[in-house]
Amino acid sequence: MIELREDRPVWRQVTEILRTRITEGVYRPGQRFPSEGDLIGEFDIGRSTARKVARHLREEGLIYTVPQIGSFVTRDDGAP
Repeated sequence: MIELREDRPVWRQVTEILRTRITEGVYRPGQRFPSEGDLIGEFDIGRSTARKVARHLREEGLIYTVPQIGSFVTRDDGAP
């Protein structure tokens, strides 16, 4: 489990960690992005926090979601 700091909002820290993983290629374009349940388990966060993190990554254009399928990392050009 990753240790999060208490002096910053948890959702921001998790978002930054995942953004870094995407930009460094840990999660590659077209690859399935971890589910809410995966994020909850890895970071020990609540469901609403996991949703907020995913929403911010979608707003940044780093991931996209296919209803009832899952979320995926966008291509390098930002397209699904």
